[in-house]
Amino acid sequence: MTVLYYDLASPYAYLAVSRAAEVLGEQPRLQPVLVGAIFGWRGRGSWALTDQRDAGEAECERRAVAYELPPIVWPRGWPLNSLGPMRAAVVAERQGKPLEFATAAFEREFAHGEDISDVVLLDEIGRSAGVENLREAIADPEIKRVLKEATEAAWERGVQGVPTLEAGRDLYFGDDRLEEAAAAA
Repeated sequence: MTVLYYDLASPYAYLAVSRAAEVLGEQPRLQPVLVGAIFGWRGRGSWALTDQRDAGEAECERRAVAYELPPIVWPRGWPLNSLGPMRAAVVAERQGKPLEFATAAFEREFAHGEDISDVVLLDEIGRSAGVENLREAIADPEIKRVLKEATEAAWERGVQGVPTLEAGRDLYFGDDRLEEAAAAA
């Protein structure tokens, strides 16, 4: 079983989740992690907060077109705080709707340019994906613990950013490494 570590704040994770099943020939298990914590542990943050932002956005936009995805529309204030959305992703996983939720959230964020950190919108996205009671559940200490532990386990496994695909013993960092992972399988 392959595992795809992701955070809803990442446009590269959007690209990977959108095409992973097609490229790999199977749907990987989606593993929510909090990339902000990983950035802290590795000692550097997102390219979106550097002078490389324009180039990074242009590259994401180019890849979306190449992958035949809708053009990327950047949400105002991006990068967004993904803590609430990633807790919601844990809830979706527990309710058996991880792909449906991640797909709906990514679409609203990167195809429509909406701020998915807004709890009202997040709840709406959840309902559209068949996930219930998100507003209450994202404040649950158990959900917080699960996300924290999953992020720590990913870091211990060697995940240095998102998206990272775990296939067997190997880690493939970046949406552009899905083909390499598929070939290795």
